[in-house]
Amino acid sequence: MILAIETATTACAIGLADGDRVVEALLAEDRRHVEVLTPGIGALLARAGADASALTRIVVDRGPGLYTGLRVGVATAIALADATGAELVAVTSLEVYAAAAAARGVCGALVAVVDGRRGEVFAQRFALDDEVVALDAPRVLRPRDLAIAWATDGTPVTFVGDGVVRYASDLGAVPNATGLALAWPPPASALARAAGRASGPVHPLYLREADAVANFTTRDRP
Repeated sequence: MILAIETATTACAIGLADGDRVVEALLAEDRRHVEVLTPGIGALLARAGADASALTRIVVDRGPGLYTGLRVGVATAIALADATGAELVAVTSLEVYAAAAAARGVCGALVAVVDGRRGEVFAQRFALDDEVVALDAPRVLRPRDLAIAWATDGTPVTFVGDGVVRYASDLGAVPNATGLALAWPPPASALARAAGRASGPVHPLYLREADAVANFTTRDRP
């Protein structure tokens, strides 16, 4: 039995794979990760007639994404793995979005876009054909800069992620782009992406400092 934990966006979602059967549950869409994650996992396991001891593998989205959400998700995954002896496997929000797009039949050039707040996105390029292949490392960008780069390039591209919704005015203006708005990286795609991946230590992928630190630093400047 394999559990997937998704807390990189404002949504909190989980998935449970028992053999070939995958059940997903959206726990909240308003950044209530702390309140809903652990009870939600217990409820999903109960629906499957099992408890945490049945888990053999835990897949967690390590980001990039919302700072607090990532801390909650990764900490919960580590605690569950320590308590149950389950393997712990990490995926990134951007590769999960890319895998979700591929599962929906998207092919060719793709950019996964996670809303980073502060007028920025976390973005990564992929090539989708027989496999999902990352073409660069995750980066922090302004949506307008991302839009200008692809409009100038002219290559047909698909943008996927919650950033597509948040920054529709910028990304939707790219004439050679198609948008696939997914409010959160699907746990089922996280499970599929993690299949066969080796377990190991997991650390959140933040890409930048927390909002609270940034705000404090800004206020401290002369």
